[in-house]
Amino acid sequence: MSDPVPPPLPVAVIDIGATAMRLALAEVAADGAVRPLEHLTRAVNLGKDVFTDGAITPATMEACVAVLRDYRRVLEQYGLSPGGRGLSGGGAGGSEAGDGRLRVVATSAVREATNRLTFLDRIFAATGIEIEPIDEAETTRVTYLGVLPYLQADPGLYDATAAVAEVGGGTTDVLAIQQGDVRFSQSYRVGALRMREAVRAAAGTSPRQLWERQADRAARRMAADLPDDAGALIALGADVRFAAGHLLPPTPGAGEEPEAGPDAAAQTLPLSLLRDFLDDAFARTEDELARRYHLPFEQAETLRPALLVNLRLAEALGLEEMIVAEVHLRDGLIRDTAARGDWTARAAAQAIQSAVTLGRRYRVDGDHAKQVARMADRLFEQLAERHRLDARHGRILTLAALLHEVGLFVGTTGYHKHSMYLIANSDLFGVSRRDLHLIGLVARYHRRASPKATHTPFTSMDRPERVAVAKLAAILRLAKALDESRSGRVKDVVARVDGDRLILTAPGVDDLSLERLAVRQSGPLFREIYGLRVLLRGG
Repeated sequence: MSDPVPPPLPVAVIDIGATAMRLALAEVAADGAVRPLEHLTRAVNLGKDVFTDGAITPATMEACVAVLRDYRRVLEQYGLSPGGRGLSGGGAGGSEAGDGRLRVVATSAVREATNRLTFLDRIFAATGIEIEPIDEAETTRVTYLGVLPYLQADPGLYDATAAVAEVGGGTTDVLAIQQGDVRFSQSYRVGALRMREAVRAAAGTSPRQLWERQADRAARRMAADLPDDAGALIALGADVRFAAGHLLPPTPGAGEEPEAGPDAAAQTLPLSLLRDFLDDAFARTEDELARRYHLPFEQAETLRPALLVNLRLAEALGLEEMIVAEVHLRDGLIRDTAARGDWTARAAAQAIQSAVTLGRRYRVDGDHAKQVARMADRLFEQLAERHRLDARHGRILTLAALLHEVGLFVGTTGYHKHSMYLIANSDLFGVSRRDLHLIGLVARYHRRASPKATHTPFTSMDRPERVAVAKLAAILRLAKALDESRSGRVKDVVARVDGDRLILTAPGVDDLSLERLAVRQSGPLFREIYGLRVLLRGG
């Protein structure tokens, strides 16, 4: 008799943006299928506060508290309550009832607020909800997860190089995706609210003139950064969805915020219609726009600059139309939360490809880097009971292995320190600034001195992160030693603990003289961290 199929579980995300706080609830079946349940949106003034004066006002804080209290009551109806423990990013923690099935994130407005910590503490004290400010890399990763099912449902778009752009209140996120692979991703400090507030400091200049200049400059830069063969633009965001909904005949499901994928509503919007709409919109005040189109005033404020950026980007790409998709940041968040925050295999592969591309830019020996990464992965897997680190740390190790020699681009002397700096100040798809810092440190300690109390970047971290870096660096040293000949002759490694020794066996390899010498030189850090002497044997 087969085991009963477990019932679907509810998951929820709250997206705290510059102009609105949005709650999305969905049901996840045992096979991973996602069925939307509810979407709620409430306007807030976070972006207006932050992009004007840099801080969130007490009045806006209390308005956010009121919204989140209402959202909490809705969550409790689905058995999802943060309890007293708050919500942890990426599904790592979660509620008492939800077991990591709730996530609350905030984007650029909260992230840039000078009183961000006061805001986060006030929300937690009043509602028990812990907000996770996510950075640009996390936003683009989650957007990718949300838009990928939609691309997969359209063979033409999937095979082409499609630019995906979402103009938010404070930033514009741009990706280029071909056959599911991310060829480019970048977040630009260009947003509808940020542009609107710039008008206040430009007396004597009409909003349209200023916004046209800003949009033109930003669009030219984005188009220059995108791959030359980008042949379609998929525009995301509430403002462009509104314009498409007003200008085009309704399509089934439009405006209902369905799940991204085969059933997601999408419309093709000719640029000529968008230009005419903008001409009319600029002939009206924001109050008139709100009344004419029955818009919340907060959206009337962002409508014109957001549409200008979308229009100018499409024009800069040489297009006559754009695709407006009913895909949201929340779609990716729902999928990510349903997977308990773990990266999908596809998303993880994009980060690795991004690291390979970065290494190529710095003329890294690609074959050696990939071989070291393979050995590091094997050691990490076999030593799981010893290091007791999670999958995220495994990804950090892989990326550090791929990039540990980028510092040679600067010079051979102290290149491991150059590697740390270059990695920490680069962009890898879907990798947060915090994780880039860890990757850089693991790469920094792949040779020479062990971590020391005098090393400020290392000692500035908390103890769990310091220990994780040391454990990963010790493994990376062994992985690098296993390809000391740079021949790739060690095809596999078998790790076995025997008393106080870690015995590494390289099956099918007889001459390991170079590798044994390298293991002896690299082994002291491993013994210091794991308490094991390392021996290398041929198979």
